[in-house]
Amino acid sequence: MPDFVVHEHKARKLHWDLRLELDGVLASWAVPKEPPNKAGVRRLAIRVEDHPIEYKDFEGVIPEGNYGAGTVKIWDRGGYSIIERAPTKLEILMDGKILKGKYVLLKFDKGGKDAWLFFKVRD
Repeated sequence: MPDFVVHEHKARKLHWDLRLELDGVLASWAVPKEPPNKAGVRRLAIRVEDHPIEYKDFEGVIPEGNYGAGTVKIWDRGGYSIIERAPTKLEILMDGKILKGKYVLLKFDKGGKDAWLFFKVRD
């Protein structure tokens, strides 16, 4: 089962980084508000650059002057499995300490070229 991690990232603005182990990298989305753990709550998720797999264990401070400067801590982590994968949709089953159950990342063209929606599906 591949891993996922959600980093709480206190940079210029507090946000959460959702990272999924996918195709040999951590596919990553910046989520401006706390990720949902209840169905019916949708969060904007902006696709950002992939990160190396080793980054899933990172906690610490990114120094000033560097991209993403600020404090990073692990907010949640666990394993996940893919239910459906398409260019504009990723449906997964997450098994973390906080995020548990079926979740969807859905491309959101109205939000811009890198915008997705991240939400939990009712079980």
